[in-house]
Amino acid sequence: MMLNNYFAEVGYLSINHDKEQLCGDHIQVIRPDSKTTVLVLADGLGSGVKASILSTLTSKMIATMIANNISMIECVKAIAETLPVCNERNIAYSTFSIIKITENKFVEIYNYDNPMPFYLHNGKVVNLNMTCETIDNKRIYHTKIVASCDDTFVLLSDGVVHAGIGQILNFGWDLPQIHAYVEAVYDSKTSAKSLATTLIDYVNKLYDGKPGDDSTCAIIKIRQRKQVNLMMGPPSTKEDDEKMLSLFFGKEGKHIVCGGTTSHIVAEYLKKPLLYDLDYLDRNIPPTAKIEGVDLVTEGVITMNKVLENVKNYYGDNSSYFDWCYLPDGASQITRLLLEEATDINFFVGCAINAAHQQEGLALAFSTKMQIIDEMTKTLRLLDKNIKISYF
Repeated sequence: MMLNNYFAEVGYLSINHDKEQLCGDHIQVIRPDSKTTVLVLADGLGSGVKASILSTLTSKMIATMIANNISMIECVKAIAETLPVCNERNIAYSTFSIIKITENKFVEIYNYDNPMPFYLHNGKVVNLNMTCETIDNKRIYHTKIVASCDDTFVLLSDGVVHAGIGQILNFGWDLPQIHAYVEAVYDSKTSAKSLATTLIDYVNKLYDGKPGDDSTCAIIKIRQRKQVNLMMGPPSTKEDDEKMLSLFFGKEGKHIVCGGTTSHIVAEYLKKPLLYDLDYLDRNIPPTAKIEGVDLVTEGVITMNKVLENVKNYYGDNSSYFDWCYLPDGASQITRLLLEEATDINFFVGCAINAAHQQEGLALAFSTKMQIIDEMTKTLRLLDKNIKISYF
């Protein structure tokens, strides 16, 4: 497989110390170019405002230096020499883990006082062979490896390891138990963000919903690029139907068609029957349909508005994941394709105004559709999806 077909997918999630508005952990991600990804997880001493400031400064300092082409080892030395140590507790004011992936394949990891990073290869946990170097009396662990497709790297703050102490568990959740849990829930089709969500959700349960420490999981997954194509709405002029459809079906990857009028045009173009499913799998989401040669056929604005809600939630705390990850309705299916499967998404947007909507007093239907597409593509880009939009 060519290196250009790889993509380093990043996903992370945190929960705050109980009753704290700010998280004492901070994640900083930079992508200096399309084949390089750097992620820094910093854990500030304690919790609340002070910890948040310490972790934010630490992660941003490291990321800024790396972005300015300072070598990883020089960055680590500078940070290790800069970070003070708490005299009372004899621990650093901020710990950190750094992972840098170049060419979407070559992996370099540094770890200072966070739980030891690990990775999954073929769904099984592999302990990283770390070497130790002492810098300014601080023990820094380091390793380099060459990753394969679907290798999944996991970085944690110590709140994850401490989960459940004195509550669900007597002595906390140690790394071997975490390894076993991640292996049990791992699925090669699951995105980095969703795997982090599953782990942090379980951590929150171990804390009985009242975390005794800020807890963060950051994941980078080496994926093969996959393309998904979505069409919504017919072209503004009938003469453009064939042009739009030939370009749409000329794209590799899965094809999603949204909208009743659009579905009829596609069925006519493919010379295949449009088969309706009259069962409402969700009373708020219209049923899907089937056209041979199309991977998914759904209703338009109502379904896509729900997809937009899911995408925005995924960018945030991803609390809706445990619904759309398995539900069979059209919106959940589209969400899975866009968030779990696609790295590259092509939107084909027809600009025709539905006359029926105007007659029914739904003059806002067109602007609503365009707003949905605009907000969705902006959010998907924030999630590092490669987006292309074509209007007809």
